[in-house]
Amino acid sequence: MGNNGSDSNNTNVWNRARGLAVKTLLLIGGALLVKRLSKSTTRWDHARFVANSLTGEKYSKEQAARDPDNYFNIRALTCPAAELVDGSKVLYFEQAFWRSPQKPFRQRFLMVKPCPKELKCDVELSTYAIRDMEEYKNFCDRSKDQRPQPEEVIGDLAEHLTTIHLKRCPRGKRCLYEGSTPPGGFPNSWQNGATYCTSEVAVMKNNEIHTWDRGFDDDGKQVWGPKEGPYEFKPAPTSSFSDMFSPLNFPPPPSMDRRIEGSFVLQD
Repeated sequence: MGNNGSDSNNTNVWNRARGLAVKTLLLIGGALLVKRLSKSTTRWDHARFVANSLTGEKYSKEQAARDPDNYFNIRALTCPAAELVDGSKVLYFEQAFWRSPQKPFRQRFLMVKPCPKELKCDVELSTYAIRDMEEYKNFCDRSKDQRPQPEEVIGDLAEHLTTIHLKRCPRGKRCLYEGSTPPGGFPNSWQNGATYCTSEVAVMKNNEIHTWDRGFDDDGKQVWGPKEGPYEFKPAPTSSFSDMFSPLNFPPPPSMDRRIEGSFVLQD
């Protein structure tokens, strides 16, 4: 009887010790995981995430099918072009009607980097004009040895056009990051008497991007850009840039003779 009691006490002690050891390991593991996750959300990680989300071939096909009176099926194509010494990513960006991707109506450089520490934002997204747009047509569709090289790209960064400061979206919203140009936008005289433009960008899940660029005159009247809301660009159903026609068999957008300027089709 005495030996059995001793064995039972020893077993209980061992079980308590083992349970304590497991709890300790779990606490240490949890602390290491939290530390690791904290390290993964640096300022540069936010910038890299946004740059990766912007990259690729995207279309506004679904939106154009839902509302053909206000939106065209636009092909937006973005790819890495260069990296600055400070780590800033330079992306090449172009837009074209899906039926004529070889004829982009808008070409830009995008620069993606962390927000300055003094600003309450996560990612700074700036757009720049291109010194020689003809040389960059279909940049992303070309092989790397047939396109301007990174050092040329940096030299071809021309006029600064806009800057948007993106913040992480609060919980409960569909977006991951969102931002807009400062109040008053940026000077712009592209078309229709515009004197300034504004831009809004939202990075959604699954690399979907929403953009809303508009031009206004001195009286604050919108003179170009979509009026109903942002364009919604979703990744192409195929990852191959060359296979871009087969998944897009729906009627061409109406009123193709509408004038185009800036980001998207002008609307009166």
